[in-house]
Amino acid sequence: MKVLITQALPEECTEIVLPDAEIRRVYTSIGKVMASYRLSEAIFHYNPDIVLNVGTAGTLSHQVGDIILCTEFIDRDMQRIKHLGIDYKVSMDTVPDKTPWNWNASLRGICNTGDSFVTEPEALEGDAVDMEAYAQALVCKERNIPFMSVKYITDIIGQNSVKHWQEKLAEADKALCHYFQSITLKNKEL
Repeated sequence: MKVLITQALPEECTEIVLPDAEIRRVYTSIGKVMASYRLSEAIFHYNPDIVLNVGTAGTLSHQVGDIILCTEFIDRDMQRIKHLGIDYKVSMDTVPDKTPWNWNASLRGICNTGDSFVTEPEALEGDAVDMEAYAQALVCKERNIPFMSVKYITDIIGQNSVKHWQEKLAEADKALCHYFQSITLKNKEL
């Protein structure tokens, strides 16, 4: 299976191994526009079977160090004008079950994406807060490519988020490496 891994920055790079997978990687940069553009280019070049976004996120509802498997995505910028009938959600909730891997994720959740680094607590729908995942989910939905995101929680929003994010990158790398090493094939015996 051809897996395209997306990560915003090389600083978020982690070693990712999935059994029986051909893995390619693309760095999308920060924000929804660049994430959409670079993912579209990578899809054109690699024609993946699945896109997996891996990175860091803030939260209001979990703990630093938690790893969350996100299959639902919200565009918080568009959510602000939802009263105009704007669709601001993408769901890929069946994707993990349709892959050949046991994801071993105790936490599944919603990723809230916007073009700003959220530093103050506010009413946010979702479990993880980032700046790219929704845009990538939308591109994949439009192209009929399965998409999901694995997020390591680096900071609690409102508690010096930018500083904590930078300090937690090494811990995120270790935890995500360990997480991906724990992933096995669903039918090992086959």
